Amino acid sequence: MLKQIKGLHHVTSMAADAQVNNSFFTHTLGLRRVKKTVNFDAPDVYHLYYGDEIGTPGTVMTYFPFPHIARRRSGIGEVGETQFAVAPEALAYWKERLDKAGVAGLGETELFGEKHLRFQGPDGDSFSLVGIAGDTRAPFAGGPVPSAEGVHGFRGVTLRLRDEGATGELLKFMNYEVVDRQGAVTRYAVPGGNGADIVDVETLPGGDNARQGAGSVHHVAFAVADKAAQAEVRKALMDTGYQVTPQIDRDYFWAIYFRAPGGVLFEIATNEPGFTRDEDTAHLGEALKLPHQHAHLRAQLERILPPIQN
Repeated sequence: MLKQIKGLHHVTSMAADAQVNNSFFTHTLGLRRVKKTVNFDAPDVYHLYYGDEIGTPGTVMTYFPFPHIARRRSGIGEVGETQFAVAPEALAYWKERLDKAGVAGLGETELFGEKHLRFQGPDGDSFSLVGIAGDTRAPFAGGPVPSAEGVHGFRGVTLRLRDEGATGELLKFMNYEVVDRQGAVTRYAVPGGNGADIVDVETLPGGDNARQGAGSVHHVAFAVADKAAQAEVRKALMDTGYQVTPQIDRDYFWAIYFRAPGGVLFEIATNEPGFTRDEDTAHLGEALKLPHQHAHLRAQLERILPPIQN
């Protein structure tokens, strides 16, 4: 069992419009944009990061906004919903706020004794705000949402799969354990995790395959402390038969990737060095930061990347 994994690090999705995406996460949800950089593999596309004040692992939602990308088709083999934790007493505030903002898909439900306020992002992304008592993680206090009602970070993600079996075994190997079942949903949790430590697996045997597009989760990343712990996890996964990438420098963390049996792309990311490595806390997310291999393209990229108004 991979005791090095303590929960989620970040969730990365795709969007159609950088400005719309930025406005939704910073103005509507009140998260902080902690980094404005570019896709390592497609530097003419932004990579935007949103989270708490410093982008603490377990709070960070990231996006690749590809102009003109088609919208996703929901189905199996994907992250079906991303869950954010708020105080239980904040759900009424959020229902009113999101309704006034015209956010689509608002609905209330309950799962495993927790109240959920479900809603959609601008690209049809599936989200929920979950009322969690006693979450000590501090919401970002510098945005439009009062800190008492603010988002603490992720609660977890829901995977939609045709069959739970092999992915469930992988999650158990990754330090998760089954804590409850409700209908077609099995809840996995990391004991003593980082707060973003829930994975719900929804089994849909007759479902159609998902098609990636705007609103899709591209990958879900799990957190480990450092590069040494990541190397241990990589070896253990490879010894178990998974095809895992080498350790890749993503400037703000090191990353390895592999495909889970149900089709979802998993990443293991390090908590270090963090988003303050090239910007001080007061100015996180303000300047366009480029990976060193794309630094020579700055003039060109600054011409073609669409401006983003804060």
